[in-house]
This record gives sequence, structure tokens and C-alpha cells, in this order.
Amino acid sequence: MAGPAFRAAAVRVRVPATSANLGPGYDSMGLALGLYDDVVVRVADSGLHIDIAGEGAATLPRDEDHLLVRSLRTAFDLLGGQPRGLEVVCANRIPHGRGLGSSSAAICAGIVAARAVTTGGEVRLDDTAMLELATEIEGHPDNVAACLLGGFTIAWTEGGAARAVRLDPAETVVPVVFVPEKPLLTETARGLLPRSVPHVDAALNAGRSALLVEALTRRPDLLLPATEDRLHQEYRAPAMEESTALVARLRADGVPAVISGAGPTVLALTEGDAADRVARSAGEHWTANRLGLDAAGAGVLPLETGGTSS
Repeated sequence: MAGPAFRAAAVRVRVPATSANLGPGYDSMGLALGLYDDVVVRVADSGLHIDIAGEGAATLPRDEDHLLVRSLRTAFDLLGGQPRGLEVVCANRIPHGRGLGSSSAAICAGIVAARAVTTGGEVRLDDTAMLELATEIEGHPDNVAACLLGGFTIAWTEGGAARAVRLDPAETVVPVVFVPEKPLLTETARGLLPRSVPHVDAALNAGRSALLVEALTRRPDLLLPATEDRLHQEYRAPAMEESTALVARLRADGVPAVISGAGPTVLALTEGDAADRVARSAGEHWTANRLGLDAAGAGVLPLETGGTSS
């Protein structure tokens, strides 16, 4: 079979930050947030050129080891072949190593961009295949599902394949993220989890996960009990004591707060005017941001002359 043809024009892809787990929905639930990375990809005659601005500009590799480039390459293989060269420009706003889905954003941006610059890419790599590929690269589907689909997602694997459903969060829900100064490796956080948990804790989380679907979509007044967790947060506490303390303080004040993903960012799910009050309560050593909810997920945007600022 002949290799694919590529579009000459550059494509611009925008991908949202995500928060996974949301308390009880370990490795299954995710929420897309209104904080974005932008990537511009153009097929070139030869070589690989990467330009990075913003988060990770001083530390990320500018070669084939870059996660976005590896995702591009993997997607191009599925699409039928590699282009001769690539030019990649990244405007990164999602903090790295903080539990806000920066790696999932890079993976999804690479896959979406590869499909967009490939003629007939949507036929060769449909939306279901994109989710499966992103999950294969990331290792679990919770963040990548929310990044690709937007909104509130519930993801699972079936017969080895990733699947997800998307729901609309209640419009009154306002996420507030508290981002600490220091990052935490996901591998470190996962390494603290036990191989088994008490049956009573598993039963509680099952009930809270079911309640969270109702609370996040239709009954935000139930978010405090719906975000209770006993499967992962307390076991990870030694790696993020300040985050754990902030979650406990917020919840004691009646604010639905959880560790975002593997941490150490704290996510509070507030309503309306309470968001600003909650954001001001963080104290020093935290950057508090009131964010919107992203409904669109990863997508291709017009290539604007004035840059890629959000």
C-alpha cells in the first residue's frame, strides 16, 4: 500500500489540561479544564525542528525523545508512514509534574496533529482509534479520554481496548486548582499504592463513584460526599503532605476538594461566587487558579497570524 500524502499547510492543535480520579474515580474518571497547550505542526522537507515556549522550555528535549514527537511518530506509523521532516512549535501552559495531565496533553496533541496533517487521516485513524492509541502510549485512559473528548469522562478498558463516555458537567461547577511549587513524578505516587485494599474501602469508593456522576452533572450540592476517597489519596499522603493537609482543610470547611490526578495539585470543585473566596484561601507556596470547564476537548483550530495565546 502506498504511503500517505501530507498537507503542505501547518496545523494548530489545542489540548486542555485534565484532572483525573476526582476523588473516588481512580483511573477511570476525568475532567477537562480550561487551561490549554497549543501546538503547531508542519510537514517539512527534512529533519526535525522543535521550538518550545512556556512550561518545560528549559528542560524538555528538542529531539525524538520529546513525548509529543514520539506520539506523532507512533500515530504516523498507524496512518501509513512518516513524513520526510517536521517542524513543531509548542506553547505550553499546563504545569508539568503537577497532576494536571501535561503528558496526556502532549500525547493527544501529537496524535491529533498527525491525523490533521495526513490526507484522509480521519478515515485512517478515527476517534475510537485515537483514544486507544493515546491510552496505549499513556498507560491508562482517564486523562487522555478527558483531553480528547472534553467535559466529564468515564473511561474503562474492554477486551484490552480503551473506551469512554462523555457527560456534560453542571454549568454551575467552577474548578479551582491549587498548584504547588514543586512537582511530583506520577511513578513516585503510584509506587505508594498497596496491592490490595480493605473490602469496606472498595465498597465505599464504588458508591461514591456512582454518586459523583450524579453530583457532577446534576446535583453539585452532593459533591462533598461524592468526592470522598479511600483507595489512593491517603496512601500517597507521605509524598505530598502539604497537599493532603490542604485537601483536609478545604473539606473541613465544606469545600469538595481532592488530589488532582497523582498530585500534588489540589482540585476544588466550587460553585459560582464561592470560587474566588476559595482561591484566596490557599496561603503561600500555592498558585491558585480559577478555571473554566472545557467542553470541546482536543481539536484543530485556525492558524492565526497573531500567535497561539488563549
